[in-house]
Amino acid sequence: MTSDPPSPPEDARSALVPVPTQALAALRRRTTAVLVVSQILGGLGVTIGITVGTVLARRVGGSDALAGLAPTATVAGTALLSLPMAALTGARGRRPGLVLGYLVGGLGALVVVAAARAGNFPLLLCGMAAFGGASSANLQARFAAADLAEPGQRARAISHVVWATTVGAVVGPNIAAPAGRSVAGVGTPEEAGPFLWAAVTFLLCAGVVGVLLRPDPLMTARAYAPPEEVSAGTRSLRAGLAAAAASPRARLALVTVTVSHTAMVSVMAMTPVDLAHHGAGIELIGLVISGHIAGMYAFSPLMGRLADRVGRLSVIGLAAGLLAGALFLAGTAGGDHRQTAAGLFVLGLGWSAGLVAGSALLTDSVPTSARAAAQGLSDLVMNTSAGVGGVVAGLVVARAGYGWLNAGAACLLVPLAGLVLFSRVRRAGGADPETG
Repeated sequence: MTSDPPSPPEDARSALVPVPTQALAALRRRTTAVLVVSQILGGLGVTIGITVGTVLARRVGGSDALAGLAPTATVAGTALLSLPMAALTGARGRRPGLVLGYLVGGLGALVVVAAARAGNFPLLLCGMAAFGGASSANLQARFAAADLAEPGQRARAISHVVWATTVGAVVGPNIAAPAGRSVAGVGTPEEAGPFLWAAVTFLLCAGVVGVLLRPDPLMTARAYAPPEEVSAGTRSLRAGLAAAAASPRARLALVTVTVSHTAMVSVMAMTPVDLAHHGAGIELIGLVISGHIAGMYAFSPLMGRLADRVGRLSVIGLAAGLLAGALFLAGTAGGDHRQTAAGLFVLGLGWSAGLVAGSALLTDSVPTSARAAAQGLSDLVMNTSAGVGGVVAGLVVARAGYGWLNAGAACLLVPLAGLVLFSRVRRAGGADPETG
């Protein structure tokens, strides 16, 4: 990104947003600042709901097995909404896609509150699915940070936006209790109060992004891409699938983010239920989830720096090791709240390493023209897998226990470790010198 933008084809020129080369550094800073603000608000809204989602679902649905469907619905909604968001992003840029996600998420939060008041479990699941739109927007924001970054700094750009979620995400679980009390006496279950607060934060996110994320970072990046990469036909999810299938590095990136996210979501979703079974109240559950969220986001700049300095592949290997250690700690806690908290914190670290390194590797590995499509495909695959994991997690905890859930999640790491080892062999043989 050191030369003036080439002239794109005439039919696509009007959609692009070229800026003078000397203005790119200031635009990067402005874009990052807007994304940081939106991530703080979005992290607050998402995590305040995650903290009580399974507990609310257990209350409305009446069983632990049904409780697991709440995070599953959220993850499924996140996955499904990644399709229209990716299509809109590919055609119009990052800003419209992110605004769509936050608005749908806010609507979903309000539906959850209405379902809790009515005691309607199917409606609750519909609301949780729409709530996932905000999660999809938060995930897509990390790619917006990479649009204008230099290739050697993409992981750090991604990690800075991921880190910004720390503020809202750590505060969110700890205000779940007062948010619940805020609806006392109005016929709404205490566990539904946080979703009302979440709806407000998502509307604020949509306003911040819609007004301030200008010029659009993806459209600006395309203005600097080779002219042949600007055609609209390369922006579909099919093009993203083709681009990922053509690159071993992109396939490794997809497996990394999918395994990391599925293992994390499956275990995190059922941890509040396990803690409640062992006598933990909502305040203690909030503290444990806060520690987990801190692990997910607070150390992401370190993961980004490592991924840029020592390579994506090395950090992916680190992610696999951290996830394995976390699942051992949580799975053998046996009601020890401190050990469970430690396991959840390390689980967050492993997720952070996998998401940052995997996202950077994916962005590196596909053409600019197919970037939005491949990134949408990544979020679709990882959230669909995590949604299935959430369904299985509830059933496993109900029938076998929390320890077996962690053991099953550990099995997911086997194919990831195999791919990392295979990639190292390819790199040593010179077949894949750019994997890192």
